[in-house]
Amino acid sequence: MTAMAHFSHDGLQLAYRDSAPNDRERPVVLLLHGFPDSSAMWGTQIGFLHDRGYRVLAPDTRGCGDSDIAPQRADYHYTRVLADFIALLDQLGIDQVQVVGHDWGAVFAWLLAGHYPSRVTRLVAISVGHPTAYAKAGLRQKLAGWYIVFFLMAGFAERRLLGKSRLAFERAMPGHPQPEEVRERMARPGRLTAALRVYRANISDILLGSQPRVTAPTVGVWSDGDTFLTEAQMRGSRAFVDADWQFEALSGGHWIPLEQPDRLNTLLAAHLDAPADR
Repeated sequence: MTAMAHFSHDGLQLAYRDSAPNDRERPVVLLLHGFPDSSAMWGTQIGFLHDRGYRVLAPDTRGCGDSDIAPQRADYHYTRVLADFIALLDQLGIDQVQVVGHDWGAVFAWLLAGHYPSRVTRLVAISVGHPTAYAKAGLRQKLAGWYIVFFLMAGFAERRLLGKSRLAFERAMPGHPQPEEVRERMARPGRLTAALRVYRANISDILLGSQPRVTAPTVGVWSDGDTFLTEAQMRGSRAFVDADWQFEALSGGHWIPLEQPDRLNTLLAAHLDAPADR
C-alpha cells in the first residue's frame, strides 16, 4: 500500500505518496498532477510502476490534496512549486528522477526538466506540451483555452464553478471521470482558490516568457478528444527537446491517467524501462 507522508518546506506542510519509503535501491519516478486533481489521480500508475521495480513519489502540489494552502497568489509561481519538488527529493536523499506530469503537472514537469536538468533523466508530458510551444501554438489553441480567461477572474470564477450555471465545473470542464469527487474536494474552504492560483500566478510567464529547452529523453502524449489542448502544441514541443523525442496520440479525452490507465501504463513502461543510452 502506498504510504502517505508529509514534509516541511517554505513554511508549509506538503503531502506526498511514496510507494517504497524504505527502499533506496529502486529507481524513482515522480508523478505530478494538474488541475483540478491531486496525487490520488495516479493510483493505477503508482501500483503499476511499483510492481515494475520503481519507487514512485506523487506529491500534492501546494494548496492541493492534503498539502497546506499557501496564502498569496505569488506563492503558486512555478519557481516556488519547483522548489517544493526539489526540497522533497533533497529531504529523501534522491539525486535523480524520471518525471511524469499531466495538465499543469506536465507544465511543471517540463519546467523541472528545463531548470534542473541534472535532476531529471526522463520526461513524460501528458496533454500539455512545452510551455513555449503552447504559447506559440496559434489561434486554435487560444480559442481552446478560453476557460483560462474565466479562471483569472478571482471571486467570479469560484462562485460560478461551484454553482449550478453553465459555468459550473461539470459544464465548463466537461469529461472529468470523477466530477462529484472534484466538486466535494474543491468545496473545502480555500481549496478552489488555491487551485486556480496556479493559473493566476503563472499564465503571463507561460504565454509571454521563454522557458529553457529540455535535455532529457521525452515522450509527449496527447489525446484527440481533448477539447482544451490542440495537437499542434504537443507536436511543436519537439523543437524544445535536445534529446530523443517521441509523440504518442491516443483516442479519448483530456484526463488520460484516469480514462486510459492501462494504455498510459504501457507507454510509461516502454519509455521508463528503455536503456539509458536510447
